[in-house]
Amino acid sequence: MYRVIGISKSRAFRVLWMLEELGQDYEHVPANPQSDGVIPFNPAGKVPVLIDDGTPITDSTAILTYLADRHGDLTHPAGTLDRARQDSLTQFLLDEFDAALWLAARHSFILPPEMRLAAIKNTLRWEFESSQAALVRRMSDGPFLMGERMTVPDVILAHCLDWALSARFPVTEHRLTEYIERMRQRPAYRRAAAR
Repeated sequence: MYRVIGISKSRAFRVLWMLEELGQDYEHVPANPQSDGVIPFNPAGKVPVLIDDGTPITDSTAILTYLADRHGDLTHPAGTLDRARQDSLTQFLLDEFDAALWLAARHSFILPPEMRLAAIKNTLRWEFESSQAALVRRMSDGPFLMGERMTVPDVILAHCLDWALSARFPVTEHRLTEYIERMRQRPAYRRAAAR
């Protein structure tokens, strides 16, 4: 059985949701970043950590990719053009959505107060809006980013949109507003969110 370490109000939510989508059994250890429950498994103190057969795997995207590949679901096969497109979307979301939200969080409550730059958040909001417009141009006509099939970048995008709304980063693209509402209705999402 998998063990997921990290509070659900973090990127650990991505892993919990993925495991729910895959129908896999797991134990959830809701440890805070930098805590004694995390450091033995990730010396950087970051969450999430997935423990599989005694081996810790860190970084939410690495974990999602590992689980998708291992279970042959929520992904396209490695070495295919669809997988290249999937990985391209994943990298775009990490660079343009996740990075902006993480930098805003760091300058809101993570960095020491004397190191925080409140004004940076205005620039990050502007970049986030521009990135939304670029993403919408790349989205398929189907219910998911790539069409009829949910894949790893869908988990990342939905989590980033939730994070953006809680951080007061407006979701300005109508298609993304519809998208997040649709994703929140998924039974696996709801089970993960209930943790």
